[in-house]
Amino acid sequence: MIKISRGQRVLISGLLILLSFALRYLISDPVWKDALMIMAALIAGYPIALNAFRAIRFKIVGIDALVTLAVAGALIIGEYWEAAAVTFLFMFGAYLEGKTLEKTRSAIKALLDLAPNTAKVIREGTEIEIPAEEVIKGEIVIIRPGEKIPVDGTVVEGSSYVNQAAITGESIPVSRGEDETVFSGTVIESGYIKVRADRVGEDTTFSRILQMVEEAQDKKAKTQKFLEVFSKYYTPGIIVLAVLVFMITRDIELALTLLVIACPGALVISTPVSIVAGIGNGAKHGVLMKGGEIIEKLGTVKVLAFDKTGTLTIGKPKVTKIKAFEWEEEELLRVTAIAEGYSEHPLAKAVLEEASKRFNDDLSAPGDLEIIAGHGLKAKIEGRTILVGNRKLMEENDIDIPDEIEDYIRGEEALGQTAVITADRDKILGVISIADDIREGADRLIKKLKDKGIKRIVMLTGDNKRAASAIAKKLNLDDYYAELLPEGKVQMLKKLQEEYGITAMVGDGVNDAPALASADLGIAMGGAGSDVAMEAADVVLMSAELKKLSYAIGLSRATVINMKQNIYFAIAVVITLIAGVLLKLVFLSSGMLIHEISVLLVIINAIRLLGYGKEELGKL
Repeated sequence: MIKISRGQRVLISGLLILLSFALRYLISDPVWKDALMIMAALIAGYPIALNAFRAIRFKIVGIDALVTLAVAGALIIGEYWEAAAVTFLFMFGAYLEGKTLEKTRSAIKALLDLAPNTAKVIREGTEIEIPAEEVIKGEIVIIRPGEKIPVDGTVVEGSSYVNQAAITGESIPVSRGEDETVFSGTVIESGYIKVRADRVGEDTTFSRILQMVEEAQDKKAKTQKFLEVFSKYYTPGIIVLAVLVFMITRDIELALTLLVIACPGALVISTPVSIVAGIGNGAKHGVLMKGGEIIEKLGTVKVLAFDKTGTLTIGKPKVTKIKAFEWEEEELLRVTAIAEGYSEHPLAKAVLEEASKRFNDDLSAPGDLEIIAGHGLKAKIEGRTILVGNRKLMEENDIDIPDEIEDYIRGEEALGQTAVITADRDKILGVISIADDIREGADRLIKKLKDKGIKRIVMLTGDNKRAASAIAKKLNLDDYYAELLPEGKVQMLKKLQEEYGITAMVGDGVNDAPALASADLGIAMGGAGSDVAMEAADVVLMSAELKKLSYAIGLSRATVINMKQNIYFAIAVVITLIAGVLLKLVFLSSGMLIHEISVLLVIINAIRLLGYGKEELGKL
């Protein structure tokens, strides 16, 4: 059996209709003209009827069923031109819809095209080329200029500039050298590197992005779900209405016309086409939104709660001052660094980084280490119990903070510094001041978000009140909540939700997983390579650029507006067409033409979303 594509059916059907009109002037016998019209209707109408039959098997009466009924009726009453015109226009409209829908998926398709196909690895001392999915974890992969990186890994040799647009949406290449991380799907623009494969195949960040984008398209918005339920009852209702019209008027053509033009095609497609365009645009710019419902909800957020470290600040704290009260400064730093040796806290990393600059020898490992969440840690070092943390840790261990030391700590905190206190079982040994620079553009972002109508912007942090207050003032935040444990952040979010409405939590996706999960919306910043960020958050900003948050909220609102425009337009067209049919101003073929044009206009309107973001991302 010869398989005919949709485009071929449209072409053949159209040529038969044209030939039928040409024969009108050459042959007086109408049989040939009618036969050609019937052939045109059957060629174009076959897939429509087949789709209708398959849908009915699943108890779905859709637009294909309505068109099939109308065409069958037109053929029975001898309206062959109408039957041919309706099937041709329907198929031609479907063909154009398919082509224009491809445009709405272009950003997603472009993302798919970036998937690396091959990899060059070293096996048994020889460089060989293999499919990217066959790279084994731990293997050394070689990447040259212009090639795609096929794995998530660590650079072990060489340096290069890497275009990470596929992951983070950043257009400017970044420098990558030894011991730095690179991602699958990114492209080397210059240089030469060897990479140890840390994540391969479906575990790479790029593969996870593709999977999330595909899943997001299947997660429907509330509006879309409502419209699908509506059309489920609307379509059978139109059939009943057409039957009633025929029983009252005895005008079969009027009833058949009503069947065709009352199809809610534009209405049904109005929401999903906007959502696909919105998700595709977001993915292109490094913003992953997990479905239509998330896109709808993001635009309605009333409160934004920011984590401090790694979100409003760069997340790379540095030691700014060391104040020793009992020991020498160097000894205080050495002991504190040993205690912090196994901690993953950003403040601990700052202490260790400073220690690595000052001491060449490796630090010994702490003994009997106990990490106390939100407070600090205890460790045995050279036979002594050492405590490193905040005031709460000192209070819990009955260590008195003299007035002069308290005054010093308060002075540091008033400058926006975090004071890390080191003590033994008897007394305070010293204080290490640590500061984390505010992220560039944070102040402009806060202003822009307020201009967009966000009612309240607050900061949730485990840091002390004075340091939190200093940052809140610099950024002009509405409020801040300091010295919060992870469960405290969750409780504060619930309070904000009850008081102000839909609340989003913005964090780095690692330390803030409970808060991200408990908020109405969790937004993870700098999620590239982070499993926790991708799992816990509803929206993932793959880079740590704050301006992406403003863009994401703007894209959400633009998508919702686009959906509403499509819905209102589709409803107006249906009402106008029904009125036109009942007043006998609209006929079967012209009604189908208007119907198909309305569907195309809905899709074209959605395509406009693909251009969103250039101005938004360029302003901050």
